[in-house]
Amino acid sequence: MKIVSTLSFSGLLLSVANAFVTPESPKLRTTLQAFEDEIGVTAPLGFFDPIGLLKDADQERFNRLRYVELKHGRISMLAVLGHIVTASGTRLPGDIDLSGTSFDSIPAGLAAFSKLPSAGLAQIVAFIGFLELAVMKDIAGAEFVGDFRNDAIDFGWDVFSPEEQERKRTIELNQGRAAMMGILALMVHEQLNNDPYIINTLVGYPLEFNAGF
Repeated sequence: MKIVSTLSFSGLLLSVANAFVTPESPKLRTTLQAFEDEIGVTAPLGFFDPIGLLKDADQERFNRLRYVELKHGRISMLAVLGHIVTASGTRLPGDIDLSGTSFDSIPAGLAAFSKLPSAGLAQIVAFIGFLELAVMKDIAGAEFVGDFRNDAIDFGWDVFSPEEQERKRTIELNQGRAAMMGILALMVHEQLNNDPYIINTLVGYPLEFNAGF
């Protein structure tokens, strides 16, 4: 009898608790399910939207977020690669400006901004703006969001099967996501203790970052 009473009381508490839980809207559930089969939904996280960016979103909103995600991922992959190359000591030959500032005199990472000539920095910003406005953009008739071929560059994409194209697009998304976290970590650790490659330090192979600058 005591067990039955305990179970009844537990059931009552559960019912009261459920009364204060906001039921998930059928509309929201349907909206989220519409994106669960999109490219980039991969194990182990599956569909992952922790801050609700896709809450009540339509396809246009999703496409805009995917476009931004792809672009930032591509920039981050280039940034990580550039960080690694310059941190290894590799530089372009010659000078960066007419006054004789050599590429060899520019440190890696965020420290480079303290050494870049103002005119050189302006040229970098202008070049990025040109790419943003004239080159790296979707055009009418693109096969998918983020297709920047612009009917000019292909690199053999059309020879891949639909399955292989989907696999490669998924790889690009995941690599871009990792690169966004990677370049953020490199910048943060450079500012914290000038040790962006902290993993090297942890495994016993520390890198003397920007030694000599």
